[in-house]
Amino acid sequence: MDPLPGWVPLVFFWIAFFYSMVGFGGGSSYLAVLVLAGLSYQSVPALALVCNLVVAGTGFFNYRRQGHFVPSLIFPFLVLSVPLAYAGGRISVGRELFTVLLGLSLFAAGVRMMLNEKPAEGAAPLSARMRWAAGLAAGGSFGFLSGLVGIGGGVFLSPFLLLMKWADAKQAACAASLFITLNSAAGLAGQLGKGQADFSGLAALAASVFFGGLAGSRLGAGPVPKPLLTRLLAGLVIFVSVKLLLRGL
Repeated sequence: MDPLPGWVPLVFFWIAFFYSMVGFGGGSSYLAVLVLAGLSYQSVPALALVCNLVVAGTGFFNYRRQGHFVPSLIFPFLVLSVPLAYAGGRISVGRELFTVLLGLSLFAAGVRMMLNEKPAEGAAPLSARMRWAAGLAAGGSFGFLSGLVGIGGGVFLSPFLLLMKWADAKQAACAASLFITLNSAAGLAGQLGKGQADFSGLAALAASVFFGGLAGSRLGAGPVPKPLLTRLLAGLVIFVSVKLLLRGL
């Protein structure tokens, strides 16, 4: 892999800080930064997934400690997402397709963060069978795409939970952080199986995202309001996603 530019760890710190405040790992933006910095697109997914593991795992710990973990909410999504994230990670894609998929993932993250985070009210009650059916189908789809691109998939799960009114913002953030942690591990295993991973510079990146994610998730899991901060980040993410889509199309 080409030498890691010295500014990248600092950018990773702030990505981890802001993303962890809303329960994300930041994988899509790590990928975007590494690709835009000129690193080989074949090797960057593994780096991004390790950083995702660090941030999302720390985030889940903090959200769970604050009482936002609802096991019945997340388990149906994990059954198929984890093995399909591994399967997606085993598939190699061309640079153009990779860039477009990454751009779309980032765009989804930005749009999701633009949404108003309101408590889940008026949700239609679902039977356990319907919840599991929806969770298996959605979780499998989210997991496969996450492994293919090299992200954790929280950008897909969290808006789904909010739009379905199955969770409030912090419950969705907690569920997303666990989803990201497990799918990142499965996707990383798949990426390693391709033999294209290069972990040069990982120590500096992992340290940066650990401290950024620790600080951000502590604030996000607590009472600190996030609307303005979230929208500013969303604008940046959408800008980068459009730049990547224009490059890939």
